[in-house]
Amino acid sequence: MNTIPRPEHPRPDFFREQYLNLNGVWQFAFDDEDFGLSEEWFRPEKTFPLEITVPFAYQTKMSGLGPNDEIHPILWYRRSFSIPETMKGRRILLHFGAVDYASSVYVNGNRVGEHKGGYTPFTLDVTPYLKEASNDLCVRVEDWPDVTQPRGKQYWDRGVMGCWYTPVSGIWQTVYMEAVGVYAIRQIHISPDIDRGIASAEIALDKMPAKELTLSFELSFRGRTIKTQKVSMNDRHTRVPIDVTEKGGLTAFLPWTPERPNLYDLKVTLQDENETLDSVNTYFGMRSIEVREGCVYLNHSPLYQRLILDQGYWPDSNLTPPSDDAIRLDVELTKRFGYNGARKHQKIEDPRYYYWADKLGLLVWGELPSAYDFTDETIRNWTQTLGEFIDRDFNHPSIITWTPINESWGVRQIFNHPRQQETARLLYHLTKALDGTRLVSSNDGWEQTESDYCALHDYADTGEMINEHFEDRGYVEAHGCTGKAAYVKDYWPDETLPFLITEYGGIAFTNIGLQGDVGGMQTWGYHEKVTDEEAFFARFEAVTDAIRAIPYCQGYCYTQLTDVMQEINGVLTPDRQPKMDPVRFASINRNPDGR
Repeated sequence: MNTIPRPEHPRPDFFREQYLNLNGVWQFAFDDEDFGLSEEWFRPEKTFPLEITVPFAYQTKMSGLGPNDEIHPILWYRRSFSIPETMKGRRILLHFGAVDYASSVYVNGNRVGEHKGGYTPFTLDVTPYLKEASNDLCVRVEDWPDVTQPRGKQYWDRGVMGCWYTPVSGIWQTVYMEAVGVYAIRQIHISPDIDRGIASAEIALDKMPAKELTLSFELSFRGRTIKTQKVSMNDRHTRVPIDVTEKGGLTAFLPWTPERPNLYDLKVTLQDENETLDSVNTYFGMRSIEVREGCVYLNHSPLYQRLILDQGYWPDSNLTPPSDDAIRLDVELTKRFGYNGARKHQKIEDPRYYYWADKLGLLVWGELPSAYDFTDETIRNWTQTLGEFIDRDFNHPSIITWTPINESWGVRQIFNHPRQQETARLLYHLTKALDGTRLVSSNDGWEQTESDYCALHDYADTGEMINEHFEDRGYVEAHGCTGKAAYVKDYWPDETLPFLITEYGGIAFTNIGLQGDVGGMQTWGYHEKVTDEEAFFARFEAVTDAIRAIPYCQGYCYTQLTDVMQEINGVLTPDRQPKMDPVRFASINRNPDGR
């Protein structure tokens, strides 16, 4: 019996009990000459010559076809499925966690929908196209080496280059089905208000109801029911305040923090009189994040952020985590090294990463993958992906910051280019419009416009250089620190922003991890590689202590958690083995005052 890869439900924050996981072995074909449409490969009687293990991209070993760095711009997938008895008689929703990049989906030869965007999910109602017995599911995917797409760290050519790596194409997150009634819950966004002890739930259905329905809410904490309430619903959207306070005890409710990641469970049920149409389990944390007078406050307490940059690559599966245990391990290792947060760099992560960050207590910066050519299409692609990212991950208390742009990637002339500046402002204000509960680092690294942080990158390799670069805040903000201006031309923030160094370090070893040539490129770290653990700690401690000594600095982000292909500056090897003593590392990584 074949084991289904990634068998767990992919969305603990949006969970229905009746679901069918469609991961596993699918038929597969490359279509380099683009014959598939004209030859109607979407017809159920067509068969494909290869097999692939979903949800792993063909470039990866775990797909059964890799490693492979060949560029195949058009891909076809096929499998059969049957609806379980427990799901029959209801509407069937087909979910794709992520497919890179443009997808067309066919059920029993019928085109049922499409989606563009390589990092975000989409859902299709396939009920009208289903048969009683076996059904055919076929997916056509286009993924060209197009730099107007939000690519992140996926290289647009063969091999690897700089800090860009082997890409993923096609299905790379879980495919699954869920059963719902005639109406279904499409969205549950929960905004906590710690000052009032209320969580506001914004609910959206997938279509306008023809009659008045009922929404039931069951709030619980650690298995104990706290509140139940019901409201009528006669529109597609509604907002419902949920009181989370309890009488008695020392506190009215338990807030979410990295030290105490308290989570409240919420079951939302949609009913038509006595018939249950849909029921979704989600959760949230009571926490706030805000900026005041140059400082960041979590739940009204000053927050010093100790972040590590994490790119989320695995040696045999690239962007797809090989298992749920592997995701949890990354969160646990991040905390073990003394960090209270991670900057998920250039990747919209598997949703179960954010789940484990919520459960185990880890702050997260969510970052929009970059495109690399500035066009009208790039702007449209960015805004769509950003909106779908925030929509999917709105409820995760671990996420405290969104980052739309990194180091001016995709807006290379932003310093003196009005339209590129307006694009950065657009993404900042769009993020604020979609989610007013979190902070935004608009162009992380340099050449910033409107932002909630002054976030600069500096890979100086000595404490003396760090001291020199950041001796005077006014000077560094006016002139920059690494040959790049802190802000775009003629821009200065209206008030003092929290100052963070959001990339530094990047120390590589000469004798640990991959060495030599990887994918046609020499392995590298920042500056000279160190020869042993003592040399590593000498440099790491010097630059980290120098950053913590900057009186106006509110945190930092070390590069990086793991080695990734040719970039071997992680504190872990690609297979997650520590390169140095984590206990000693964590002791250096914390200030004497506990920050």
